[in-house]
Order: sequence, then C-alpha cells, then structure tokens
Amino acid sequence: MLRTFIHPLSLTAFAALSVALLMTLFPAETLTSSLRGLSIWWEVLFPALFPFFVISELLLGFGIVHFFGKLLDPLMRPLFRLPGNGAFVVAMGYISGYPVGARLTAQLWEQRLINRSEGERLVAFTTTSDPVFLIGAVAIGFFHNVALAPLLAAAHYGSGLLIGLTMRFHDRHAPMTAYRRPTVRADGSNRRPSRIYTALKAMHEARLLDGRGFGQLLQDAVGSALRLMIVVGGLVVFFSVVMEMLTRAGLVGALAEAFRFLLAAAGLPAPLADAGVFGIFEVTLGSRAAGTANTLLLHQAAIAAWVLSWGGLSVHAQVASLLSKTDLRYRPFLLARLLHSFLAMALVYLLWNVLGPA
Repeated sequence: MLRTFIHPLSLTAFAALSVALLMTLFPAETLTSSLRGLSIWWEVLFPALFPFFVISELLLGFGIVHFFGKLLDPLMRPLFRLPGNGAFVVAMGYISGYPVGARLTAQLWEQRLINRSEGERLVAFTTTSDPVFLIGAVAIGFFHNVALAPLLAAAHYGSGLLIGLTMRFHDRHAPMTAYRRPTVRADGSNRRPSRIYTALKAMHEARLLDGRGFGQLLQDAVGSALRLMIVVGGLVVFFSVVMEMLTRAGLVGALAEAFRFLLAAAGLPAPLADAGVFGIFEVTLGSRAAGTANTLLLHQAAIAAWVLSWGGLSVHAQVASLLSKTDLRYRPFLLARLLHSFLAMALVYLLWNVLGPA
C-alpha cells in the first residue's frame, strides 16, 4: 500500500509544495533570486544563444543540414553510428553550447532524418558548453587565468567526443536511418557523381521542398528562437529561486557536507564541495564557486570541468523540455552527462603537465 503513495510524481508534488511554502516564508529572498536569474538570462544567455538559435533555424530552412548529411555520412556512420546530417548538430552544438544540440536533434527527429536511437546518441555528446562561456566566463571571468582555457577546452570537448564514440554502442541492435548511395550522374554517364555534387543537390532539393521565401523564413526563425529563449529564461529563473530556497532551508549546507565526505574518500580537497553542490543545479554558479575555491588550481580546474560537462539541472530541464516533444528518452542523456563529467575531470589531471598553466 505504501508503494502506491511513494511514486515519483508524488515526490515531485511534495518537493514543489515545499518550495512554494519556503517562498511564502522568504518573499524578499524569492524576489531577489528571481531578479538574479533574470539578470543571468538577459545579460548572458539571451545575447549568447539567441543569434545561434536564429541562424540554426535559417540554416535548416536553407537545407544546409542535408548538405552536411550527404557530405559527411561516410565519416559519421563508422565513428558514431549516426547519419551525416548529425555533423551539423555536432558543429552547431559545440560552437553555440547547450541546449542548441538538443534543439537541433529534436528538429532532425521531427523531419524524420534520424530515428530515436540516433537522436539519443546525438544529443548525448552535443550538449556542451560554448567556447565563449568556457573561455570568457570561466577561464577569464571566474579564474582570471586565460592560460587555463586550453586545458578546460581539451578536457571538456575531448571527453565529449569520447562520449560520442562510446554512445555508438547505445541501442546497438536498433536500425539505422537508410542512406541512398548515388549511382549515376544526371548526364547519364557511368561515373559516380562527386560527393560535393550530391551534397549540393540534396541541399537544393531540400530548399525547394521547404518552399518559404527568405522573409517568411527569417520571421519563422526569429519567432521560434524567441519562444525557446522564453523557456530557457523561465527555467533559469526557476532554478535560481529553487537554489535560494534550498539554501535558506539548510539543504545546500547538508549537501555540501555530504560532498565533503565523498571528496575526502576520493582524496580530493574539501573546499571543492561548494562548487560541486552549486554545479549540480546550475553551471554558472558552480563554475564561479570553482574559481573561488581555496585549494590548488589543479583541483579547481578539475571541478570546473566536472561542472561544465554535467551542465547543471537547469540545462537538464531545458533539454528534457525539448525532448518531451519527441520519443527520445531522457535516461540515456542523464547517464551520458554523468560519464562526461567524470571523464572531463579525469582528463584535467591527465593533461595538466601538458596543457596546464606554466
């Protein structure tokens, strides 16, 4: 009988009710944390992500994804068990950061260019920090050490690619999206058309199939990007309030103590605990705490790489909201984030003597 009541939805409802009660007890802190989250969204996330959202929508409308699909299919399939159009998501995801990879993956699924297993593989290793945030905000802004950027980038993006290679074994018996090989040229000759030719032809056919003029395409791209940015902003504000309420309730302190125990068992310094706790919920807060931790720079960089690769529950919520419109499952993404975070942390220690600041 007890199992009937102990259900994930019941626990979620209880947690939401608890946060609501805390908000009534701390109204001033609720407002302050909401404004702080809104400031992060407006001053950092909106100018960083909105142009990439618009550009990615335009590129999809222009058929660029089909161009990449034909051009890079022979590379993506043996390495990652993904069709070539996944290369477009990889490039945009690594350049523009989370949650662009999830957004584009969902769009490829909606267009039936990938199936569920391929989408789960793709989103697992394209949800990364963008280089502007990693270098500008973390290395320079929080650590005040630009020489740390190559190490963090190698650990973060290198482990991300390792996740991609590992995820090729995910759902290994699932069928792959069919690939039609070119046979003869349009002029009737027996020579196979060049890969560039077939890629350009695929892009042209996709553009004709879309049919929208540039004005309509731009309007749709801006509208879609704005809707997504509102969702991202709402989640950032929500988690900013949740973090503040958990701090007021003493739960953050309890989590920090638990983290200190785990760090001590692993032989790592206790001052990293705050960065770990904040990083569980929000990547910006966790990275800032990593930069101010009172310990060796090596350990600070390691916990920063862990935070960047885990992404924070705020990013997880953004990705989950994007995947909710598809049949892609959240669990493979969660497991990939955990593996990515610990791989990135390990790479910092392995590469420190090579890429670490002198």
